[in-house]
Amino acid sequence: MFGWPNDATLLFLAAAFCSACYLVICGRPGSSWLKSVLKTASVALLALIAFKLSDMLLLAVGLTACAVGDFFLSRKGTEEFVSGIGAFAFGHLSYTALFFLQPSADFLRISDGWPLTLALVLLGLVMIFLLFRTAGKLRWATIIYVPVIMSMGVMAMILPPVGALALVLPAALLFIFSDFVLAQEMFVLPKDHKLQRVLPYTVWSAYWLSQALFLMAFTGTL
Repeated sequence: MFGWPNDATLLFLAAAFCSACYLVICGRPGSSWLKSVLKTASVALLALIAFKLSDMLLLAVGLTACAVGDFFLSRKGTEEFVSGIGAFAFGHLSYTALFFLQPSADFLRISDGWPLTLALVLLGLVMIFLLFRTAGKLRWATIIYVPVIMSMGVMAMILPPVGALALVLPAALLFIFSDFVLAQEMFVLPKDHKLQRVLPYTVWSAYWLSQALFLMAFTGTL
């Protein structure tokens, strides 16, 4: 699969299996150790593949940080949420540095793609406004997080849409989309809103796919 060695392929299939299992139960209320294990393993196994196949340490670090964030967010507490946000912010910064260090990176692509850049900036401003009003005591943690993830999205634009690197920008946008939907689920929409029934599945599907695409992009699978 993807031109990887057999052991890496098996690890990816295991990650996908854990992700699918978590998808089935992610909409259940409350936390459980089963949910925590499945959620964390789904990305931790991708990080293990990155450690095995890639000489880009920042890729493995970013995936590992996101796996740590997954664990904390799965535990459903204020301190755990803040720890999870911090881990994900570190993951975004790792990805941003990874993009910057690629030999093919070109900042002119940001200005060439100004409509997307503008859209990300506007989305970030809207989210900061909404979260300031609705996130309560978590507002500052979430507000600080917004520029970090939007910067990751903008920086993904500096890479050429060629070969496996063409997956980077879609992966970044999926990551942003998953966080946007998560913010709606947790802070913006009423708890009895009909969309609350489908949002957990949307968040997880977009998020895990983004991590898998990052892995594929930087392990030369196309």
